[in-house]
Amino acid sequence: MHKDMTIVQFQELIRKRYFKTDSERGISKTFLWLSEEFGELAHALAKYERGDADIENLRDEFADVLAWLTTLANITDIDLTEAIHSKYIQDGGPEGEK
Repeated sequence: MHKDMTIVQFQELIRKRYFKTDSERGISKTFLWLSEEFGELAHALAKYERGDADIENLRDEFADVLAWLTTLANITDIDLTEAIHSKYIQDGGPEGEK
């Protein structure tokens, strides 16, 4: 797959690789995995903030969080591109804080 993939392409990649296992695991357990990945990202960000960054690990943790979030979108049948467009692009999106 091309390095500059779209959100649609990434969501489909995650769906093809993991949907069967992810859907069998269910929403609650998958959310727990996402929560664990947030914790790992928090740890990597703390190291970055202290000036002791492991950039490869930080990059991996961002990718893991995005993959697990995408997994949840897949098993709940949410099109992420549509959701992003509706929330942030359509009609100029929300102003100020997210």
